[in-house]
Amino acid sequence: MRRLELPTTLAEGSFSVLAADAAGIPRKRTRAQDLITVSRGIRVPPGCGAHGAAALRAYCQLDGCTVLCHLTAARIWRVGLPPWADCDWRIHLARPRGGSIPTRANVAGHRLALRPGDVVMLDGVRVTSPERTYLDLAATLALDDLVAAGDSLVSEHGPEFPSPRAALASVETLNRMLLQHPGARHIRRAREALGLVRVGADSPPETRLRLAVVRGGLPEPELNHVVWGPAGAPELWPDAAYPAYGVALQYDGLHHGGVSQHLRDIRRARTTERLGWCEVRVARDDLEGECPTVVGRVRRVLLSRGWTPR
Repeated sequence: MRRLELPTTLAEGSFSVLAADAAGIPRKRTRAQDLITVSRGIRVPPGCGAHGAAALRAYCQLDGCTVLCHLTAARIWRVGLPPWADCDWRIHLARPRGGSIPTRANVAGHRLALRPGDVVMLDGVRVTSPERTYLDLAATLALDDLVAAGDSLVSEHGPEFPSPRAALASVETLNRMLLQHPGARHIRRAREALGLVRVGADSPPETRLRLAVVRGGLPEPELNHVVWGPAGAPELWPDAAYPAYGVALQYDGLHHGGVSQHLRDIRRARTTERLGWCEVRVARDDLEGECPTVVGRVRRVLLSRGWTPR
């Protein structure tokens, strides 16, 4: 006998048995072997290909107030997280203060003081807003990791960049969130980190690069700088820059080991030289330790280009 087809609202992601009831799907159908039971009352159609919020929709269908939060919300918003966060794939769920803490397999439950605007709907799923997610991460992340998370939320690039990007939040909206929750856990860390957040960093290593050179006594580099060519077209987009001295800082991550990326890096270096700039290529090892070697390298280049320490 042919099985009853699921409506699109259920077939394209996880769903709760309660949601199936509301859609008129018999309980016998939700017990069929072609559905995966990932937790009590939650089903996933095999091969649905759901990702992001849609993959976790069912967890917010179990009642009218559960919301995705903390590291789970951060992944949904594609926040830059430290490597250790990859080992925590629990689903972080929260209910408002006064309610019970969500408890089930592979779930990290929380109770949060949620104000209007702290929760938004994304793909039909309740998730903490980017600003509220930043506030909650302050209880989990170390200072520099929280700065990187904030950087990723406010990062934006204009149309003159190869890949324009719109920000998910701004320093102003993040600050407004902190003002609305003066007694939040680790609010001091959130405020300190926000004071170090800048627009223009695309990854945690780029944030670490900026923090390292500033803490090493060097001028703060400019982000989102565009180097224009003689023809009036943008030709170079450094990860960080000292325009007054023509110095470009470029972080080369693991993906730069590929052949095609290696060739692009060579072309970028040639363009940098042609435009009269000096490129400082930075690797992961250059950022490690209490005294990162990148500081000395950048210092020497700046001195050679006319910078005078104050």
